[in-house]
Amino acid sequence: NFSPQQNDSIQQNNKDSLTDYVVDVLTLAEPLHNNEANIIRHKAYSLSYNEQHEQANWVAYMLTGEQVKYEATDRHKGKFMPDPKVPTGSATHEDYTKSGYDRGHLLPAEDMDHGEVEMVETFYCSNISPQTPQLNRGQWQQLEKQVRNWAIQHDTIWVVTGPILTDEITHFIGRTNKVSVPKRFYKIILFRKNAHNYSAYAFLIPNTQIESYKNYNVSIDE
Repeated sequence: NFSPQQNDSIQQNNKDSLTDYVVDVLTLAEPLHNNEANIIRHKAYSLSYNEQHEQANWVAYMLTGEQVKYEATDRHKGKFMPDPKVPTGSATHEDYTKSGYDRGHLLPAEDMDHGEVEMVETFYCSNISPQTPQLNRGQWQQLEKQVRNWAIQHDTIWVVTGPILTDEITHFIGRTNKVSVPKRFYKIILFRKNAHNYSAYAFLIPNTQIESYKNYNVSIDE
């Protein structure tokens, strides 16, 4: 539910205003589950970094159809690196080396190939979480493609995605940092149907090989 002022701003097509609102709501919820969270704002996305698990609680960003269509940067120029804005230090490229897990992007690099700065930011290890190759290269990738299609279809969408860190974590990777391996991931997509109506999709997906991401469509409450 948006305030009258927020609705006025949204109806005036102020997309950044709604993006800030989404991040503010997520930030207000932080004390409910993680008093030590670090809220980081990059150009391409915002995130809540969880030092205990060495990855983000959530990554939030706006994606437009124009961004998706405009390709200017080669993702292979990206290099995994620590996030310079995380004051406690983020996970590193080496934490994932020979771990058996992919460096799974939360905000996909392909979503941000319209800009060099945005592309570089997607390779910060704060935007990375351990994913099985079967998920990362399979149905998670297919869901990412569908999100880009929704951005084109609806002009502008807002995405919140991340690992489930409230499950009992039993596996960790990394010699330098103890990076938790999530058992599930979520992705929520908000889009505007018209000036007064919004809708959303939500997915809760196990970190393993699955038949179809469509089988894991859930309510946002869940």
